[in-house]
Amino acid sequence: MNLNYETDYADASLPLMWRRGFASQDPSNLNALAWLEVDLDAQLHFNKGILILTSSGVWSCEAGQDPQSAWSHWPITPDMRLDLSDYAGVGTLALFNADQRLASWRFTLGRNLRAIQFQEIFVQQLAQHSGLEKKSRPVNLRCPQCKALLERAGDECKTCQQELSESVSTWVLFRLWRFAKPYQSQLIWGFLLTLASTAATLVPPYLTMPLMDDVLIPFQNGQHIDIMVVTWYLVALFASALVAWGLGWIRTYILALVSERIGADLRTTAYEHLMFLSLEYFGGRRTGDLLNRIGSETDRLCLFLSLHLLEFATDVLMIVMTAAILFSIDPWLATATLLPLPFIGWLIHVVRDRLRTGFEKIDRTWSEITNVLSDTIPGIRVVKAFAQEKREAARFREANQHNLAVNDRINFLWSLFSPTVTLLTEVGLLVVWAFGIWQVANHKITVGVLTAFLAYIGRFYTRLDSMSRIVSFTQKAAAGAKRIFEILDHVSSVPEPVRPIALKHVQGRIQIKDAGFRYGNRTVIRGLNLNIAPGEMIGLVGQSGSGKSTLVNLICRFYDLSEGSILLDGLDIRDLALTDFRGHIGLVLQEPFLFFGTIADNIAYGKPQATREEVVAAARAAHAHEFILRLPQGYDSLVGERGQGLSGGERQRISIARALLIDPRILIMDEATSSVDSETEQEIQRALDNLVKGRTTIAIAHRLSTLQRADRLVVMEQGEMVEEGTHDSLMQKQSAYFRLYEAQARQAQEDQQAMQVKVHREAEL
Repeated sequence: MNLNYETDYADASLPLMWRRGFASQDPSNLNALAWLEVDLDAQLHFNKGILILTSSGVWSCEAGQDPQSAWSHWPITPDMRLDLSDYAGVGTLALFNADQRLASWRFTLGRNLRAIQFQEIFVQQLAQHSGLEKKSRPVNLRCPQCKALLERAGDECKTCQQELSESVSTWVLFRLWRFAKPYQSQLIWGFLLTLASTAATLVPPYLTMPLMDDVLIPFQNGQHIDIMVVTWYLVALFASALVAWGLGWIRTYILALVSERIGADLRTTAYEHLMFLSLEYFGGRRTGDLLNRIGSETDRLCLFLSLHLLEFATDVLMIVMTAAILFSIDPWLATATLLPLPFIGWLIHVVRDRLRTGFEKIDRTWSEITNVLSDTIPGIRVVKAFAQEKREAARFREANQHNLAVNDRINFLWSLFSPTVTLLTEVGLLVVWAFGIWQVANHKITVGVLTAFLAYIGRFYTRLDSMSRIVSFTQKAAAGAKRIFEILDHVSSVPEPVRPIALKHVQGRIQIKDAGFRYGNRTVIRGLNLNIAPGEMIGLVGQSGSGKSTLVNLICRFYDLSEGSILLDGLDIRDLALTDFRGHIGLVLQEPFLFFGTIADNIAYGKPQATREEVVAAARAAHAHEFILRLPQGYDSLVGERGQGLSGGERQRISIARALLIDPRILIMDEATSSVDSETEQEIQRALDNLVKGRTTIAIAHRLSTLQRADRLVVMEQGEMVEEGTHDSLMQKQSAYFRLYEAQARQAQEDQQAMQVKVHREAEL
């Protein structure tokens, strides 16, 4: 069978199990333009089927059918359309003509990219049959992450793969200059002090030449020692040591202060940038990894700048200045001294690349350890409740062993590298001794010159050995800098407008027009239109996964729409400054989050400048004042991390007080009473009644009975609004809302009967 593919989408051939069956249909007209292998049948069981597009039409072998005989064919007609949708992890392709749905195919979302391009090629083919287009065009399929072009649907993005496998370059350290630039004057002073202190340390070996040739050797030959000359040399040696110490101390102090400030600025900038990234960024990353980047990595960079880089600069200056002095004294002996340098340079080059990748692996494995800690310590109640202490300990042990194995491999390489450099320096010293003795024997240099050379060469090779060790620290710092700049280089998917429109007086009118939103390849909201009047209370209802919480996130602009718009008082919320816009929204979540601090601080979180009277007034309105006063220190009582020490209802009322204090024009409640008992729910409901007065309110509630006070109810299914109206009008329709209400009522009745049976049995016992 000859398969003539016209686009980059098509593979070289169909899978073997479909190829033979397809060839048996109509071999004269089987030029396949595209194909899609589906993996679900009509009952959503895993079964393989195939969908093939040719110039004559659509061919299909249904999932679970015999590929040798069970084929269907639909010729392409101008009134056809192929619709693609997805919901709750299942994608659907449906083929329609003007009168009816002809067929549909189901698949998991791993095949969604192929389905998207299959639909695109079908549209092109349909245009050809309709006479609208004479030639099909290749479809540009893009990576959902980086938007780079893909060769075929379902392929891994080469750009993303390249970023993942890209090795760390030490050039990334030069990007730290933006943080060092404000301190360039201190850095210049530090460099000058380093130059001066290094020069001072090179004075003593130079003084050994006249001390040997003019004092000690003549004394051995019977001459008297001139005390004044000796005294002058000793004073000069002491003075040079004192000057080197003083300059070194001032240099180290100045550069340490600068490096600490560079590290602090880097840490602050990374954290501030992180705070303004969208929720989408945090959804794909572990807390422990982010903590490790901003904490440990910046600390490592600070240590590198304050200690290792300073030592490296000193080493380089020492080697350059020493080499210059050696060549000025005796060029031939200096040449012999520098013989090991090419070998050491080659060795550093070989080891550097291996250390670079190794230290990046160490960073990743250390993040694994931090991730385990950040998971288990905050969730220690869940760990203990399910008796999973051993399992979590095993997770930590496994991560720790992985980290140990990676470190062992690097340590093996590094432990071999350092002694090798030391060996080469010892060989170089031996060469200097041999060549120097030969020159002394031939009266080409004096003993004083050889002594000075040996003194210099000791410092030279010590610095050379020290400089070779910078490879390890540099690669560690480069790996850390890369991970920090990955945060700084990330652009928020919810950008601030270039010229934001100022909000003066907010009425609270919300208009949602043709809203659509996708999580990656999965459509969550589609074609949604909704108008909410100022001061109106809207209740969002629907089954789990219908898109209620996603709609709330879009209104808060935690995410941006894929299509359509959301307007506040006629202004697109994407044209408003985020801080200004969200300052008019009060949010009460199902699981309220409280910070470590006092009760008063948590209530005043959205308005830190609030007075104690305002805090108390908000707590009273939220029906939290009474239980707060029963606490040991009242409003100054400390709240444990994430609200430990308070009940769920108490935490919820504090979050309601927090929302009341900022006096928002728009109030959003997401399952605010779903996780508390009936008595606490009534208490919270009274607090919510105070909260919703005069505000545009959007409420999501698990218990439909709590939304009967809403002005309108909006029923959502599969990301679409299917009904809206009051409770009574929707019950009269006996449609989607009626089914939800009846199902919940039956469940409540069954729960009540089960409780009565349980109480009756306990009474009999």
